[in-house]
Amino acid sequence: MTTNDLTTHDAPVEPEPGPPPSPWRSSRFRLFFTARSTSLLADGMLMVSLTTAVLGAGYGASGVGYALAAWMAPIVLLVLFGGVLADRFTPQVMMVGADVVRMVAMLALAGLLALGDVRLWHVMALLAVSGAATAMFQPGLASLVPRVAEDIQRANALLRISESICTLLGPGLAGLLVAYWDVAGSFLVIAGFYACSALGLAPLRRLGTAPDGTDEPIWQRLATGWHEFRSRSWLWGVIAVWAVYGLFVFGPALPLGAALLTEQHGADGYGWIASADGAGTIVGGLLGMRVRPRRPLVAGACAMFFFSLNPLAPALGWSFGLTAATGVLAGCGFAFWGVMWATSVQSHIPLAVLSRVSAYDVAGSIMVIPVGRALAGPAAESVGADRVLLFSSVMGLVCIAVMLAVPAVRALRRAPEKPSGADRAVADG
Repeated sequence: MTTNDLTTHDAPVEPEPGPPPSPWRSSRFRLFFTARSTSLLADGMLMVSLTTAVLGAGYGASGVGYALAAWMAPIVLLVLFGGVLADRFTPQVMMVGADVVRMVAMLALAGLLALGDVRLWHVMALLAVSGAATAMFQPGLASLVPRVAEDIQRANALLRISESICTLLGPGLAGLLVAYWDVAGSFLVIAGFYACSALGLAPLRRLGTAPDGTDEPIWQRLATGWHEFRSRSWLWGVIAVWAVYGLFVFGPALPLGAALLTEQHGADGYGWIASADGAGTIVGGLLGMRVRPRRPLVAGACAMFFFSLNPLAPALGWSFGLTAATGVLAGCGFAFWGVMWATSVQSHIPLAVLSRVSAYDVAGSIMVIPVGRALAGPAAESVGADRVLLFSSVMGLVCIAVMLAVPAVRALRRAPEKPSGADRAVADG
């Protein structure tokens, strides 16, 4: 027997690392998942209930637009501060507080509607409060996921599936409540869902995360988050492309696509097409649970090529069946990208600054979408809605191609599997 044989037989065999345990095995994740799902249901109900309330009060479509702007503007303006405060006071504290504020705002709105003396400025003021609370809530989401689940990708996929289901169920539930109860009652239910979210998040204070006790001023904290953001070219490269994508694709696709699809296939047809898109996002979430590419951003970006079918179908006037099929593919691509992106950010950014970095991500992703929607109408009147949507489809392909051309995006590899949730939380404690 040779020395090599002895070495081979006597050396301990390292076991192959197994996959991380399912997020469902963690009671922390189950609490977080339940809380997130209930808040998503509330968000899904809000638009239908709000539109019904404003139109019922006699303020017309312009009133709906003002109310939505009052809700959206604080999110865009305050989300960066939400990230700073989440890292300062812990994300769960900020998110529970935000849910309580949103609950109170919805209860106040329900009371005003029940009394029958609601003014548009009342609605706008309460929605502005709710939007400010949402800005405090949103950045903490990203930094909680690695704390409650070891398998970050599967956790993100489950959350994406929940988001898709709640997006489908929320408007329908609000419509049923408005039709068979009243609009004030629908806001009571929304407030109840926000309360359930707060109750689900409250026990997560036991995660062992401690507030950052440093005395850095808020501007210094913002600067630290910005440094972490801009120091990663894959991160700011994607957000820069995403901003252009939001302006030219996300912005026009929803309002103009809805108008053209309703004209081409009727209101019922548009509803079924929207449902097909929602079903596609569920499929994309399920794929995100199973597929683990070595280069997640590349895989996710390639899936996003399918989203260009979303504005293309109404632009070319495709048949109902083909349009529904493209909706499934577009929704699938969008959801799969979302899982890959969230997992990449959460596994490559230090937890201490993750909320702040996530806030820059949210701000850069959403701030230009309202501009795109505002410009969509005048552009459609000038050249036609079909041509605007055709341009959106082409720009979608161009933007994703540019994203894939960024070397850092192509080079980013999947983070190695390691205990990143419960074990890290215990260690922090």
